[in-house]
Amino acid sequence: MADWSNLINGIFLGLLLLQVPAAAILLSRLLKGPSRHPPLIPRTPTPDMLGSVSVVVPTLNEAERISPCLAGLSRQSYEVREIAIVDSNSQDGTRELVKAAQQQDPRFQLLTDDPLPPSWVGRPWALHNGFLQTSERSKWFLGVDADTQPQPGLVASLVQTAETEGYDLVSLSPQFILKYPGESWLQPALLMTLLYRFDSAGVDAQVAERVMANGQCFLCRRSVLAAVGGYTSARNSFCDDVTLARNIAASGFKVGFLDGAKVFKVRMYEGARETWQEWGRSLDLKDASPAAQLWCDLWLLFSVQALPLLILFACLLFPNPVRAGLTELFVRPEGSLVNLPLQISVPVLANLGLNAFLLAIRFALLFAIAPSYDRSQAKGGWLFWLSPLADPLAVLRIFLSAFRTPTQWRGRSYHQD
Repeated sequence: MADWSNLINGIFLGLLLLQVPAAAILLSRLLKGPSRHPPLIPRTPTPDMLGSVSVVVPTLNEAERISPCLAGLSRQSYEVREIAIVDSNSQDGTRELVKAAQQQDPRFQLLTDDPLPPSWVGRPWALHNGFLQTSERSKWFLGVDADTQPQPGLVASLVQTAETEGYDLVSLSPQFILKYPGESWLQPALLMTLLYRFDSAGVDAQVAERVMANGQCFLCRRSVLAAVGGYTSARNSFCDDVTLARNIAASGFKVGFLDGAKVFKVRMYEGARETWQEWGRSLDLKDASPAAQLWCDLWLLFSVQALPLLILFACLLFPNPVRAGLTELFVRPEGSLVNLPLQISVPVLANLGLNAFLLAIRFALLFAIAPSYDRSQAKGGWLFWLSPLADPLAVLRIFLSAFRTPTQWRGRSYHQD
């Protein structure tokens, strides 16, 4: 009995040593949330913004999702000089949709990027081509993904915020559109891996290595982008937005990542399977992170997002071993039990308390991220509130992605060297 109790206590003490530092880091990040920059709201442009923004949208077979993006961009006002759709020879009708939009709004222009060089990933290559082919008279360059749904006043809000706050680059977190039960359960758990590793949107990172960015809506001063060579420094990155933003921050420019849930939406993937396969491949951010930072992030996610549910669930399934470790029994030399009060084991009790606390925080964070989701069209949208139960799977997905290099992305195949 004593040996079993010592083993249980040793395990829980080891878990405490693993989890307590990670929990302290997490709390230090979450406590910054109340002081973060408020979410952006739609704005009306001012005359000085006239023709100040060139918008570039990279596309490859986006016919099923690009129409809301085109419509949303067309609703932006005179601050937008041009909207360049840089297409990589789509074969599904994307080009025809752009040409139709061009008939209604002459700011649209359809460009075709050159064949993909061996050292480039498709998305940064298309954006780089768009940067080179759009007007140098525009003060700002805005990269927008085809699966986004820009709301009226988005671009004016971005420019006004950047000018007022002195940002050289600012990107936004979106409002995600959910439609199916599986993604309503899994997607928030995957999103939480970012919130746990980095400061909340609206909190400026103090060091370049911790900068976050979202290429779905990515505004940068054209002069700054020219100074760093366009997208060349992120040419082989599958998370080119974060890689480029960190390179720009490391060059001394001011970078911001803000809450844009009120000014643009996104419908990224159809269902849980596609969310797992496609989004999960880039969330590890290994292309933008030193190996030491990646390992620290994996340790933190395992300690404070995956383990709490697993530990508490294991305690429910196997209560007797935990009970044996929780109480220290006193035994006489001849083997009979002494009738003394049972002593509570501090490591077991402390660990159970810590993990219950971490799980409570995780459920409370659902209320914080709820505005980042549009569940009005979702079947089984109530599963959003059970997404903490998907946390171990989300962390597993990050681990799997961290040790694999994608061989396919958005219809393109890439060969590993």
